[in-house]
Amino acid sequence: MYHQPVLKNRRTLLERAEKFISDIYFTDCNLRGRLYGESCPVEKLESFLSPKRIPFSEACKQDFSPYKVGETFGPTWSTCWFRVSLNTPPSWSSEEVHLLWESDGEAMVWRDGQPVQGLTKEGEKTSYILSESLQDDEPHSLVLYVEVACNGLFGAGQGSMIAAPDPKRMFSVQRAELIIFNRHVQELLTDFEMMLDIVKELGEQDQRGFQALFTVNEMVNLCDPSDRSSFPRARSLASAFFSQRNGQSQHTVHAMGHCHIDSAWLWPYEETIRKCGRSWVTVVRLMEKNPNFVFACSQAQQFQWVKSWYPVLYSQIQHFVNKGQFIPVGGTWVEMDGNLPSGESMVRQFLEGQRFFNQEFGIHCKEFWLPDTFGYSAQLPQIMQGSGISNFLTQKLSWNLVNTFPHNTFFWEGLDGSQVLTHFPPGNSYEMKGKVEDLTKTVKNNKDKGRANHSAVLFGFGDGGGGPTQLMLDRLQRVQDTDGLPRVRMSTPDALFSELRSNSQLLCTWSGELFLELHNGTYTTQAQIKRGNRQCETLLHDVEVSSCLALCRDQSFKYPAEKLRELWRLLLLNQFHDVIPGSCIELVVEDALRYYEDIRDSGSQLLKTALSSLGSGGVCPAVFNSLSWERHEVVQIHNETGRPQLALVQVPSVGLSPVKPTEPLTPVSVTVQSDGTVLMENGILKSVVNKDGTLASCVWSRPAGSFIFINVIMKVCFGAVDVSCAVSRESLLDGCKGNQFVLFDDVPLYWDAWDVMDYHLQTRKPVVEVVQPVHVVSSDPLRATLSFSLRISKRSCITQNIIMDAMCPYLRFSTQVEWQESHKFLKVEFPVRVHSPNATYEIQFGHLQRPTHRNTSWDWARFEVWGHKWADLSEHNFGVALLNDCKYGYSVHKNTMTLSLLRAPKAPDAHADMGSHQFTYAIMPHSGLESSVIQFAYNLNFPLRLVQTSPQTPPWSAFSVSDPAVVLETIKQAEDQSGTMVVRLYESHGSSVTAALCTSLPVKEAWHCDLLERKDPSRPAQITTQGISLQFTPFQIVSLLLVL
Repeated sequence: MYHQPVLKNRRTLLERAEKFISDIYFTDCNLRGRLYGESCPVEKLESFLSPKRIPFSEACKQDFSPYKVGETFGPTWSTCWFRVSLNTPPSWSSEEVHLLWESDGEAMVWRDGQPVQGLTKEGEKTSYILSESLQDDEPHSLVLYVEVACNGLFGAGQGSMIAAPDPKRMFSVQRAELIIFNRHVQELLTDFEMMLDIVKELGEQDQRGFQALFTVNEMVNLCDPSDRSSFPRARSLASAFFSQRNGQSQHTVHAMGHCHIDSAWLWPYEETIRKCGRSWVTVVRLMEKNPNFVFACSQAQQFQWVKSWYPVLYSQIQHFVNKGQFIPVGGTWVEMDGNLPSGESMVRQFLEGQRFFNQEFGIHCKEFWLPDTFGYSAQLPQIMQGSGISNFLTQKLSWNLVNTFPHNTFFWEGLDGSQVLTHFPPGNSYEMKGKVEDLTKTVKNNKDKGRANHSAVLFGFGDGGGGPTQLMLDRLQRVQDTDGLPRVRMSTPDALFSELRSNSQLLCTWSGELFLELHNGTYTTQAQIKRGNRQCETLLHDVEVSSCLALCRDQSFKYPAEKLRELWRLLLLNQFHDVIPGSCIELVVEDALRYYEDIRDSGSQLLKTALSSLGSGGVCPAVFNSLSWERHEVVQIHNETGRPQLALVQVPSVGLSPVKPTEPLTPVSVTVQSDGTVLMENGILKSVVNKDGTLASCVWSRPAGSFIFINVIMKVCFGAVDVSCAVSRESLLDGCKGNQFVLFDDVPLYWDAWDVMDYHLQTRKPVVEVVQPVHVVSSDPLRATLSFSLRISKRSCITQNIIMDAMCPYLRFSTQVEWQESHKFLKVEFPVRVHSPNATYEIQFGHLQRPTHRNTSWDWARFEVWGHKWADLSEHNFGVALLNDCKYGYSVHKNTMTLSLLRAPKAPDAHADMGSHQFTYAIMPHSGLESSVIQFAYNLNFPLRLVQTSPQTPPWSAFSVSDPAVVLETIKQAEDQSGTMVVRLYESHGSSVTAALCTSLPVKEAWHCDLLERKDPSRPAQITTQGISLQFTPFQIVSLLLVL
């Protein structure tokens, strides 16, 4: 009698099963070789090449020419349309029939004038199902159109994914044929694949892994690839194995389909529109066949694109949103950068996103969805909470280069104390494939074992789109509750966070920013984009403020709500997390700069119209101040003859004043000294400039005079005390030079536009070659200007004007750089006479501190950090701040303050930052950080605006705030509420204060509202004769609806 041997060699059994489903080995006799049956060529294949992206209605009218499979077309970024005539053989009755299509480019199948399927080899989608079971009454002959983009899922990088695109790359179609698809083979292949993955993932130490090994070996024994009647027995073995259930304590995985689509990155904005169409139509097809399939989708901008370009597809999406399968998430216009946009820009991301989702689908998102940005501001929790969001999902901190973030599920506490429940999927990916590896990694990597027993698995091809496949769904269906693996539940973000919150008592709290220890070159790369962002944020702020005031003072003025929304949405689009950071190709940069120019052109015209209404005509020069404090500054005006002249003006807060020049307490003086250095003084600063443009000295002085000493606790004034001598202090470190330009080698490990590595600090080279030594350009009692030029290299140079204004506490450096470098990093240094363990940096609606030492690995990883308009290094009663008008990268180590100026990466944009650059920064010594630095940094970025008015116009102020700690950030018309304004204020010092918002406008009612401008009926704001009384906690944002 024959006895079947019992095999014990793990390797042979494992490799036997692997070869049984291999697409490389033994395909003549294994199961994989039976996946496809008969095939036949398409009846006719014709093509039309378009250099532009055109709609189907235009493409189908073009002249098509015969095309042979294998012929090339292109180049990169063009589009090749194919007309495909099909005739299915009658003998294929009852078979599942596919159009098999393999091409280098991303493709969309059009049928009856509508998109029906996305195709891409990289996204494992190479066939379109013509019929699941061909019937006689189905059409056997039809014509399809296939739109092929001349780019891959990740663009067209020359040599590597992130390299600059190859503009001459050609593309081809490798396969275009009808084929019988054997679904029963695919089902069995999926069983085999999942069983094999369990063997490999659970390993030799796990009994369940050996059970899977012997089961899969027996399946090979039972299965004859040439006899489909043998398949059920093999499948029943797999089903019995998968059906062995878990215990009650097993971890639960919440599986959600996902398709992260970068709104622009290695492809331009226009291509993203088609990526959305290709990806989302595929998702809709999957939903039609899988009623439990759930897909989470962010970015209102992308929904708007699909609505405009693919209206029928959009109506299908609306249907599945209503069914609860297609779930809009995130609540923002785009998945923006988490560091660089201003506080108000972040608010508008949520305002525009949440309003869009509510108007289109009747929902407000409950979770912020930002899986792929390069760090997260400490003010985001408060902004989320103010936008109706209490949950946050991301995973990018898994990319940390130095330190491993200690949590996956935790409460994130922001700058003001606001908290949001935060989840980092432990699988460290937002594009899993539904494999066993994804599930086991999720459990193993969970850093909150015992505290959180639920995790997300986001599955689907991403970054360049693609999304989930039927195979991914089939994989997950096999192991919904299989012993040895976590439970798998097709779920929603709301269900995940509800489970996490219901058992959150043991969760830890992380306080402060979520700093990504990587990609910190993005604070500087593509300087023109950074400059455009800052300037457009400032411009739109001033347009809104001036338009609101014009609306109140001129009944004929119409608030430009629709145009402002259009401009804001353009600005928000450019804040996408691969655009404003500069980690995008040159085509995207060109688009972004064009959008900024559109905003500047339209915004400037809107501002001019509003200021004209405020000025009420006339020929007398006046000045408009959009900030909430009085300003005393030097401006340039034109006199009666039209010639430019300087004037020292005083302008009330949020108001206007005719120009009435005043005299400075101390005029500006300039002295060229015998050694060639130049002394500049204005009574506040006394600076010595070396011949090479560096600062030899910068002495800050507090003038002599009387000061009122007040007991703050008792609020009693003890009277004036005479200070007979001025207080002065040198700002710069002995023997060191301020305003020292330095150049570094800047070669990262891989991510060129993204990363600056710590080792670049060892390559420091001062820029010392003088082209033109410092000289006096102008010397006026109100303003003095020096100029000099330096050579960086044979191809790059710096020209700088050093400007000192009367009554101004900072020294300004107006800089022009001609930059033609490769992998270099330009910075400017100020070694200061200040000792402090922490430096302070402005962020959205506040500021935070970071260490100036490198005690720990967490400190060291912050060798290059981000900030907004200012950074400061202070000790008690004295400090030095760096202000800027368009820069975001800083480094403060010990007592050297450094501002990052320009980089020169070569991928993915080979010409990144090449050309001319203009920017301004300033050094400001001071005695008190809070009001002085914060206000003067605003002043540097928000210029006084010139307007014409009549000589009889008195100075007037629309708003003021009683406490300098409180900044009035925003004044705008309320959304959909005529006669109502929104004002937004924040506490900027980090203190608890009571402040009065004073206004000359006829305010009838005032109500607290959230950042979505929804009135809180339980919180009316009290209006008194002193103004609207408001209470603030540290860094709190307060929004009000003012009914006029």
